[in-house]
Amino acid sequence: MGIAIITGASRGIGAAIAEKLAADGHDIVINCASSVEKAAAVADQCRAHGVRVLAKQWDVADYDACDKAVKEIKEELGVPTILINNAGITRDGLLVRMKPDQFDAVLSVNLKGTFNMLQLVGAMMMRAKAGSIVNLSSVVGISGNAGQANYSASKAGVIGLTKSAAKELGARGVRVNAIAPGFIESDMTDVLPEDVKNAMLSQIAMKRCGKPEEIASIASFLTSDAASYITGQVIVADGGMI
Repeated sequence: MGIAIITGASRGIGAAIAEKLAADGHDIVINCASSVEKAAAVADQCRAHGVRVLAKQWDVADYDACDKAVKEIKEELGVPTILINNAGITRDGLLVRMKPDQFDAVLSVNLKGTFNMLQLVGAMMMRAKAGSIVNLSSVVGISGNAGQANYSASKAGVIGLTKSAAKELGARGVRVNAIAPGFIESDMTDVLPEDVKNAMLSQIAMKRCGKPEEIASIASFLTSDAASYITGQVIVADGGMI
């Protein structure tokens, strides 16, 4: 099978995608910014599927760090065939009170981090004339969300980046798509007060949050031969929220 890099894969959606792609038979590279122990645990789960696994720590917002990591991955495993740009952060706050560094930090990781990895790995894929890239956006990148101007802007940017990259890389056999999840079960949603959870659920047609494994299944499809003629698309997985 192939070699898959998943950024921000120490927990949540990233970890679920890493394990699903390992189950599909791909060798796995797990990226984390700081949660080394959690990344190592996810790596062990992936190895149980009999594939090669690397767990590497680097900041996707740092172009030079990305360049170094991608070169090391090529030397250790080979040219990546799959890239999942999942790493992301939030620094929520109302627009008129948001500090400039709150805005800059989110754009730096969520959007520029996606650009950094897409450019570096995309160049390798273009030379190999094969590859599939999946960028994690969000429904709030489509609908917007009060208190998340920075996050919404970053995820809207990911959609524009995805569509532009698909047009540029398609002729060289590289597909680029995005997934826009809605409310997904996570450490963040687990600690929300019941009234906040109920308000969230009232907006969702299916009356439940999604599971990380459900997003992982979409990533598995988009990176498979079953999606060989799909590029430049945004798959919304929000239970009917928007």
